[in-house]
Amino acid sequence: MQSEGEEIKFEEALKKLEEIVEELEKGDMPLEETIRKFEEGIKLCKICKEKLEKAEMKIEKLMEDIK
Repeated sequence: MQSEGEEIKFEEALKKLEEIVEELEKGDMPLEETIRKFEEGIKLCKICKEKLEKAEMKIEKLMEDIK
């Protein structure tokens, strides 16, 4: 993941999340690695959700401005 203070783009976070899901679906990792990947996936999921919510608010604001 990105270093602290460095913001990851939505597309990058989503791509990494998809990679983690594929790795977890294989099911051939040690437990500790699985837990670490799952934790990273949860963080990426939260980042994606926050970015989508911000985009949605921005779109709603823009739509209000044209009414």
